[in-house]
Amino acid sequence: MKLTDLQNQISSDWEQKGYLLPKYNRDEVKSATKSAPVWVHFGAGNIFRAFPAAKLQELLNAGEYDRGVIVAESFDHEIITRAYKPYDGLSLSVVLKADGTIEKHVVGSVVESLVADSSVPEDWQRLTEIFRQPSLQMVTFTITEKGYSLVNGKGDKLPGVEEGLAAGPVNQSHLMGRIAAFCYERFLANAAPLALVSTDNCSHNGDKLKESVMAFVEAWQTAGKVEEDFVSYMKEKVSFPWTMIDKITPRPDENVKEMLAKDGFEDTEVIVTKFNTYTAPFVNSEETGYLVVEDDFPNGRPPLEKAGIVFTDRETVDKVEKMKVCTCLNPLHTALAVYGCMLGYTSIHAEMKDAELSKLIETMCYQEAMPVVVNPGVIEPKEFAEAVLKLRLPNPFMPDAPQRIACDTSQKLPIRFGETIRLYVERDDLNPQDLTLIPLVLAGWCRYLMGIDDDGKQFEQSPDPRLDEMREHVKGISLGDTDVHTALQPILSDATIFASDLYEVGLGEKIEGMFVELIAGQGAIRATLKKYLA
Repeated sequence: MKLTDLQNQISSDWEQKGYLLPKYNRDEVKSATKSAPVWVHFGAGNIFRAFPAAKLQELLNAGEYDRGVIVAESFDHEIITRAYKPYDGLSLSVVLKADGTIEKHVVGSVVESLVADSSVPEDWQRLTEIFRQPSLQMVTFTITEKGYSLVNGKGDKLPGVEEGLAAGPVNQSHLMGRIAAFCYERFLANAAPLALVSTDNCSHNGDKLKESVMAFVEAWQTAGKVEEDFVSYMKEKVSFPWTMIDKITPRPDENVKEMLAKDGFEDTEVIVTKFNTYTAPFVNSEETGYLVVEDDFPNGRPPLEKAGIVFTDRETVDKVEKMKVCTCLNPLHTALAVYGCMLGYTSIHAEMKDAELSKLIETMCYQEAMPVVVNPGVIEPKEFAEAVLKLRLPNPFMPDAPQRIACDTSQKLPIRFGETIRLYVERDDLNPQDLTLIPLVLAGWCRYLMGIDDDGKQFEQSPDPRLDEMREHVKGISLGDTDVHTALQPILSDATIFASDLYEVGLGEKIEGMFVELIAGQGAIRATLKKYLA
């Protein structure tokens, strides 16, 4: 069984073995898309195939639409040349369910794959033609947050950016410059409206995309490389909607590969590119996924709401983001990360079998965070949290590790916990001093900074820009100490970490007391969890 078999209509064994095949005439979809393209996506990684492309397949299967999506990749060309073109854009989406079963869908909605680089002139010319087409409605992106940045961590311009800002819409090396150049071709051809849509997992992602694209547009106009009307076109006819995406799509899993091989599916080669991208002709992902999109599409859009994608206003997208980040997912992840590292866990799903840890995040979510949750209206917070706690985090197929999630914790705490504490302070009907489990997580993070696990052994902490600074405060503390105020005071009073001085809101001393319990000796972390979760 090979994906290329389906090009020749050889499919007799597929459905017998539980593989769900496209229910539409793919040649007709290809032809309609080639003559009048509507959707181009930049970023050919796994999440694109597992989520947006799979959602489009649902529309095509239902007969609700007749166009496919064109995928382009500007960074890692090998994804296109090795994972797309040899298979005519076909891929196998493997949905990994929490009960240990899988669903297998052959996805055919990707009808064209292109390298977005002028070093591949045929593909570059085709993309230029697509942007000139008035039928094009939206250009979407999954390129990670750093893909929009024009500067490095020190604030210096990335290679090629300075030259690209000065050059005008030619020979651009940064994707944002290339997008601006494609938009200029559209402006010259017909000035038709367009939506540029980031679907990356970062807050206010549309603004990040807009800022970078417009930096090129305005620099070119200042330098006299483009007309002033082009700037007006970009401001008046091109939209940059906000979105919220939530879908775990890990690298191709060896267990999945083995399961497919037992079926007789042969396209299981795991491709590792020179940029260390892991991909394959198949993609595995969790069963749950959310995509909420600001409905700002000046040239129309595919009816993706019929496939479960939520279209709403900008304010609601922001509320969904806050619900996820401040209450229903991210704080739970951080709690599991901190305590998982200290208790010797290496997978999140294993932690969910731990009576204390699962009770910690469930009680923290429902009893302490949910009273101040931002309810966006389009997704019920308790239902979202229920999926997280019952389906997503316990999923044995999701090989996420507390060590990965513990990265950059100092940068995450202000939003993941600081917002909830702030609301407890502001609301007349709530008192931050009534909180117990959120302070226990913050005390746990202070304990984590010591780099000593519950057996008294050292463990390697995850990268964090403030790790060295914070470790310096606790370096003199030993297991069994009781006088910790001098060490913890600089940490717990730091509003850049917790969004407030925790002493001023009445939590500093409580966290100090919990910390003393956590360092009482070997086994104290487990004992303290048991005490507060009894």
